Amino acid sequence: MQLIGIGIVLGCVFGGFMLMGGSFSVIWEPVELLIIAGAAVGAIVLGNPKHVLSEMVIQLRKLITTKQQGQEFQRQLLLLMYELLQTAGGGLKALDQHVEAPHQSPLFQRYPQVLEEPKLLAFIVDNFRLMAMGKINAHELEGVLEQELEAIHDELTQPAKSLHKIAEAMPGFGILAAVLGIVMAMNSVADGAAAAEIAAKVAAAMVGTFIGIFFCYGMLDPLSNMMKQLVTREMSTLECVKVVLCTHVAGKPPLLAIDAGRRLVQLNIKPSFAQLESWIDALQNAPAA
Repeated sequence: MQLIGIGIVLGCVFGGFMLMGGSFSVIWEPVELLIIAGAAVGAIVLGNPKHVLSEMVIQLRKLITTKQQGQEFQRQLLLLMYELLQTAGGGLKALDQHVEAPHQSPLFQRYPQVLEEPKLLAFIVDNFRLMAMGKINAHELEGVLEQELEAIHDELTQPAKSLHKIAEAMPGFGILAAVLGIVMAMNSVADGAAAAEIAAKVAAAMVGTFIGIFFCYGMLDPLSNMMKQLVTREMSTLECVKVVLCTHVAGKPPLLAIDAGRRLVQLNIKPSFAQLESWIDALQNAPAA
């Protein structure tokens, strides 16, 4: 979908320009691009600490390279939580071998898609450790997890907010490049340049304004919106884990706890209760490894 969207934007904007008789060479101004892109990158680096920049790179890489989390991911997550709850039924200390080194745990290794999500994995093992450390009731656990999720949400949304601010600044950077181009054009007037040369320099300067507006509304603003949606998907997964844990601590059986978490999965990939039961039945009927 992202590639289709980019194709529509580029095709309509530049294709329309070409249909009107424009030439691509007229709007190819690498120096204007250098000024605008350099100002944008410099502003991002200047206005954000290192950990926000690192998270921004991670989220952009996910948007470009990673497949969206589908029903298979939800199946692995729900079954992992079910197995952990079943293991905890024999005493929370039985979980130590799994939560202390999840990447070496045969239980976690059965669910590779969850292992590939470091934030989700840390959230799961940290809170099972919390439950194993001492007695905590459902209300206290819910309060702790809500505060943790709020802090995680604030941190994960910061890159999208920063990118959105840069998107809003792009027309200004475009005007900055255009003003510099006009200065050069006016300087050529003082040097006695021909009218055609001056007109070409003014036209080149106006390209800066176009580039700034185009990157703002055609690229960076949609990109920041995609990052917000990515964070929403990740937060819904963490909310699912939170509800499973709180329901379990409240004394409900594992199947009921897992179903409570299932209800928070996004609608487009949300499994039905019948699907959840079939997954658990298949797990229970599978031959022991």
